[in-house]
Amino acid sequence: MSTDVSHPMTLTCHCGAVELRVQLAEGLDTARRCDCSFCRRRGTPAVTVPLDGLEILRGADKLTLYQWGTKTARHHFCSVCGIYTHPRRRSNPNEYGVNMGALEGVNPAEHEPIGWHDGVNHPSDR
Repeated sequence: MSTDVSHPMTLTCHCGAVELRVQLAEGLDTARRCDCSFCRRRGTPAVTVPLDGLEILRGADKLTLYQWGTKTARHHFCSVCGIYTHPRRRSNPNEYGVNMGALEGVNPAEHEPIGWHDGVNHPSDR
């Protein structure tokens, strides 16, 4: 299935309390999973969005922040339904990684194989 990612896309949590408009940096070509202790438990692939490519349309008050370790990454999820929406990345704090499975019209299973990022051996952890 082809998804037009040349225009801003909508990302929503499961309950609809949070809605974002995102402009993907390079379409779905940046899709990857991470094997750090948090991401491997979460499991969903993320795609890249520049900092100026994400706008919260609804539910800013419903977003909850989770941080640990270096506190560089800023993980956001819906406080109502628990769906992970986006982190500000530790690997590049100038971009977000948005939950590919929460993008309207995108099914990550249709884009397999999706590569992995080595988050276990992140340079910030040395």
